[in-house]
Amino acid sequence: MKNILNLSTLNALPSAVQRPPFDPTQLEPGIVHLGIGAFHRAHMAYHTQRAMGSTPGDTVWGIQGVSFRSPTARDRLRPQDFLYALAARDNEGQDIEIIGTVRDIVFAGDDPSICPALVADRTTRIVSMTITEKGYCHDPATGELDEHHPGVLLDIEAPGKPMTAIGAIAEGLRLRRAAKAGPVTLLSCDNLPSNGAALERILRRYVELVDPTLLGWIEDSVSFPGCVLVRIVPATTDDDRTDIENALGVRDQAPVIAEAYSQWVIEDDFRAGRPAWEIAGVKLVSEVEDFETMKLRLLNGPHSACAYLGYLAGFATVAQVMATDEFPRFVLRMMDEEIIPGLAVSTGMDVESYKTSVLERFGNRALAHETRQIAMDGSQKLPQRLLDSVRCALDKNLPLDCLALSVAAWMRYVTGSDEKGRTIDVSDPLASQLYDVGQAGAGDAAKLVDGYLGIEAIFASDLRQSRRFKAAAITALATLYEKGASRAVTTYAQQ
Repeated sequence: MKNILNLSTLNALPSAVQRPPFDPTQLEPGIVHLGIGAFHRAHMAYHTQRAMGSTPGDTVWGIQGVSFRSPTARDRLRPQDFLYALAARDNEGQDIEIIGTVRDIVFAGDDPSICPALVADRTTRIVSMTITEKGYCHDPATGELDEHHPGVLLDIEAPGKPMTAIGAIAEGLRLRRAAKAGPVTLLSCDNLPSNGAALERILRRYVELVDPTLLGWIEDSVSFPGCVLVRIVPATTDDDRTDIENALGVRDQAPVIAEAYSQWVIEDDFRAGRPAWEIAGVKLVSEVEDFETMKLRLLNGPHSACAYLGYLAGFATVAQVMATDEFPRFVLRMMDEEIIPGLAVSTGMDVESYKTSVLERFGNRALAHETRQIAMDGSQKLPQRLLDSVRCALDKNLPLDCLALSVAAWMRYVTGSDEKGRTIDVSDPLASQLYDVGQAGAGDAAKLVDGYLGIEAIFASDLRQSRRFKAAAITALATLYEKGASRAVTTYAQQ
């Protein structure tokens, strides 16, 4: 068996590979992170390492990870002493850095009390999370707690043995109050509108249902800063693992591949301290909302549009999509005419430069970011990524044809059948409902739009009742069925 990446092989790595600028074993886990996936490890763990390397003697910001979905991350990283390679790739090549800020990972499925105990531990200063949109057990259309969610119902019945992340956080805060362990910051790093406020709203409603006496303590002792994280992190493949092994000379079972570009903007509201992230290039601000809106609408929205339209057109990756003539023109038109005129611009925001960077990053050939991966969980992503831009266009009387085509492409995708009649594996919490609507519509654009707009968990009443949006969506979906995605994109790009 080949040597693996771990503490004992760290010093034998090639000189071009960056190593942690500290002794990882000396770090104390001041951060508990829920959802220890590749995106977190390419972002928070990376920026925390950069901050720690610039503040000698600060050892309180190691990361204790909690996985909710599977023990895979723990099982792959434990033999490696939780070290892993982060490869930042662009069209010029890649830079590899070994990340050492993650000090342990546990799997919540082994014991429901694990996560609450970590939240309650007095050494924990920050509880951060990348649990994806569906991890918040909320209604994407309203942003409120889904009180009929199966996991939420189970947690309400047995709050001491929580199954959901929201239930685990609430139980951890209850234990923290009882232990008088002091204040803590809850930091959502997920793509939710006003993610800090959204987390607070969802959590407070859950607490109202299980232990309303906790609400006053939360008000006094817990902060919910908003933040915006920008970095494209595709799923790691076996080819990536082989490439990293060739570069390191040892086997890494859990490398992370990411674009070289990285941005993190955070509201500076931390109740129990934080790493010196500003040293690592993080922007600390008093208000993050306009940065967040720009990111969701100008990056995530076009990204989803490329995913659905690109998949239907037969493209496996976003880089392949953007290597065409028609797709970049389509995306640019959607940005310039339908999204940017509706954005509020705060001090420090450069919308034109941001737009240019997005187009360049989408065309990064070094990243195999699959359209199929981006298309997952669309029912949870669509409201904030595309529908809010639709609402803004309606309110400001802006064009919305490209936005409508993007939403129609999602509708076409979730019917479960592609342009050649092949089955699409629709990975979505509402997959069965989406499939039923697709079967009932049977390729009829008007019936399909009516059916999908009727799903209240995605489309609120304002969009269902908008004649302008409904007509645009029907026209767009009919165009997709008549012409196919590539020709439809060409048509809409030229309008």
